[in-house]
Amino acid sequence: MTAVDPTRSLSSGRAPRGPVGAIRTTCAYCGVGCGVLATPDGRGGAAISGDPEHPANFGRLCSKGSALGETLGLEDRLLYPMIRCSKGTMEQVAWSDALDHVASRFAHIVKRDGPGAVAFYLSGQLLTEDYYVANKLMKGFIGSANVDTNSRLCMSSSVAGQRRAFGADTVPGCYEDLEQADLLVLVGSNAAWCHPVLYQRMLANKQKRGARMVVIDPRRTDTAGDAELFLGLKPGTDTALFSGLLVHLADNGALDPDYIERYTGGFDEALARARSIAGSVGATALATGLSEQDVADFFRIFAATPRVVTLYSQGVNQSAQGTDKVNAIINCHLATGRIGKPGASPFSLTGQPNAMGGREVGGLANQLAAHMRFTPPDIDRVRRFWKASRIATHEGLKAVQMFEAIARGEIKALWVIGTNPAVSLPDADAARAALKKLELFVVSENVRSNDTVNAGAHVLLPAQAWGEKSGTVTNSERRISRQRAFLEPAGEARPDWWIVSEVAKRLGFGAAFDFNSAADIFREHAALSAFENSGGRDFDIGALQSLSDQAFDALTPVQWPTRQDNSQPQPRFFANGGFFSSDFKARFIAPEIPALRTETTAGRPLRLNTGRIRDQWHTMTRSGLSPRLGQHLPEPFVEVHPDDALKFGVTDGSFARVTTDHGQCTLKVVVSERQQRGMLFAPIHWSEATATGSRVGALVAPFTDPFSGQPENKATPASITPYEYVFRGFALSRTPLALPDHAWWARVAVPGGHGYLLADNADLAGWQSWLRSVAGDDLAEYKDFGGGVYRAAYFASDRIEACLFIGPAQDAGDWNVVKQLFAADRLDDEQRRMLLSGKSTDGLASAGPIVCACFGVGRTTICDSIAGGAHTPAEIGAKLKAGTNCGSCIPELKRLIAQVGSTDPEQRQLAAAN
Repeated sequence: MTAVDPTRSLSSGRAPRGPVGAIRTTCAYCGVGCGVLATPDGRGGAAISGDPEHPANFGRLCSKGSALGETLGLEDRLLYPMIRCSKGTMEQVAWSDALDHVASRFAHIVKRDGPGAVAFYLSGQLLTEDYYVANKLMKGFIGSANVDTNSRLCMSSSVAGQRRAFGADTVPGCYEDLEQADLLVLVGSNAAWCHPVLYQRMLANKQKRGARMVVIDPRRTDTAGDAELFLGLKPGTDTALFSGLLVHLADNGALDPDYIERYTGGFDEALARARSIAGSVGATALATGLSEQDVADFFRIFAATPRVVTLYSQGVNQSAQGTDKVNAIINCHLATGRIGKPGASPFSLTGQPNAMGGREVGGLANQLAAHMRFTPPDIDRVRRFWKASRIATHEGLKAVQMFEAIARGEIKALWVIGTNPAVSLPDADAARAALKKLELFVVSENVRSNDTVNAGAHVLLPAQAWGEKSGTVTNSERRISRQRAFLEPAGEARPDWWIVSEVAKRLGFGAAFDFNSAADIFREHAALSAFENSGGRDFDIGALQSLSDQAFDALTPVQWPTRQDNSQPQPRFFANGGFFSSDFKARFIAPEIPALRTETTAGRPLRLNTGRIRDQWHTMTRSGLSPRLGQHLPEPFVEVHPDDALKFGVTDGSFARVTTDHGQCTLKVVVSERQQRGMLFAPIHWSEATATGSRVGALVAPFTDPFSGQPENKATPASITPYEYVFRGFALSRTPLALPDHAWWARVAVPGGHGYLLADNADLAGWQSWLRSVAGDDLAEYKDFGGGVYRAAYFASDRIEACLFIGPAQDAGDWNVVKQLFAADRLDDEQRRMLLSGKSTDGLASAGPIVCACFGVGRTTICDSIAGGAHTPAEIGAKLKAGTNCGSCIPELKRLIAQVGSTDPEQRQLAAAN
């Protein structure tokens, strides 16, 4: 065995600082895992830029990453432990009292009802060290596997598919493949918006090497704008498409028979099943709703291109057939030997910054740590390593099952750490109701209030936030990076691993949780990965198990596996077999014949697809704090095809009520031909804390994949009906506002305070009374109740303290102009005089709604630039910088160029208005 220097992956002796004192850390958002340079400003904030040395992003950041500095404030932070008292109010307590209370209540419930009566629900936002300690406590020492994670909602179908095919949850490729492929197939992935840094690497390949792109998605997303071929298939038919592709590859001599024979099993059964699902181009077209020509073109391109990367994300995973979809994709790569080779692999685009790290430590209820399973040998191995006398011996409840068990009264204590299930789970109203039944409901959070906290938490424990905590995360290509602290912790906030360890000590397990730092935990995690692992398990970072504290601090990004007997990390798997099954072969999986769990009906004639938008993240507890990120799409909305809009009587810019068998939401209508007929699309981000009646999770059916337990978020039967509001408007305030119950509102972060977009049917005199109750009688007012207009402002010195503009839809005032005035420290006499007109004053023209969030460039400014001769995104970028950072606004720039450059006056007017 060759000895390995564990610091070989480090910057030898180099401090983890970038230029001019910047701290090297990792972004807190998606699974791309971008490196960040954070330069503290000494006032609790920091300047943020991309780390040019990080191999995930080479200095590029998306709009969300670029705006991380705007999310570091303390305004809504949970600063102290709190316990709900007998009067029902939350009271501040000492850490020792809070920890004693949690430990004693957990111990009482376990003693009375057994370990199956308690559960943890974790988050892909946690650091690996936090995840490790929580899993160790629940699975190893409490003796229950009821510990799951919100990653169950985003990538567990990929985990299940990879385990079925490869014998382990192994990502076979790496990011370099995106630059070396000749064909990039994106399935259920709007990478232009959701993974823009990686998408720019794909576009660079397209521009420099001529790589082609195929986009497969029910929605014509911005990603489709760069594709040579767009396949707008019917929802739920991905398995049929890739089954048809497998048949085509077999019938046209495009297989790799040597690879199939030497390294795989089950091919004949999988091919026979594929023939029964979609045995020809015509059958595939019929099953998917695509044209035969498009299907034939896709099959031909795939068959003729040896270097293919198929990238898939939530459109594949978030499905009741998600695992079968994943395996149908993998089957095509195995059949052609296009796996683990430069520019050739299936690749899952992970949603969260540490979903992968959570998988490494057993964050899912059906896993043990270090990619081990609930098999007798693995259970015994982990038990011996941990010296755990009460180790769980069978899988626990997955997320949806867990909350159903809470509703039935079977789980009586729940600890939620770093996530917001009252918003993000399907059938979210039922999940919220279940939380109220718990005997003990503990939340570790860094925000004082969100929908989950407000669902009746008994104990609140203040956790450190990004910028304060230190540890590791693993990105989508198996690359471990350090998150480093660059700010002092807020209030009494503590690391999540410390909080869990302190409870474990109080439960009597102190010897196993005697951790003094994240480095201590990382070393144990690395040692477990190598324990009795002579290459039989994929996850192995044994070369890092002896890192000193100094070496851990200086750790530079390293890809696993990095084994003790292997001096080089391994970027790819399976080019020459070496799978992790008992016979070392991959398995072709014969998928079930695809069928959606529920059919549409006369009462629910449409299907609801949910997803993300460009500049927001999850339930907006972080991204919602950034004024830049709130300006592109500031209101919750539902996207509708023009034919469906006409059929159901809804119009662009109006409101509609979307209803399913599980709930209803009131949303702004966006009519778009990019939406498929018969489908609705609504974003997931808004919560009860950020908008009225817009928790889209409440609409989603709780159907799950039988293998992964991942919910179906893409095809719930739904209806849509118009909902009329007479008045529209907005309010701006230096402090948060409690708006009248009768109003529809959406909260938007704005420079200098808080913004609210409003709609209502109530009497305007009531709005006047409400504003006076907030700001007093000393108001500057313009009122025309007969014309339906009320505008008012309250000033402190020469600055707007609060203002309200409300009226008919086209006469409420210019939100963008008033926002600029509100942000000013001082208004001159002319600006004060013109304020209540709601219109631009000289020298303060509205830039329009923000298109480029990275640089704050508005639509009007961009349209003016196009009219002035900028005819390409590059020319716009040269003038305005728009599109030159993450590039996620480039598709919109292209649409504006087409509209403003059109000879049709309506198109030009549309570009300026929308």
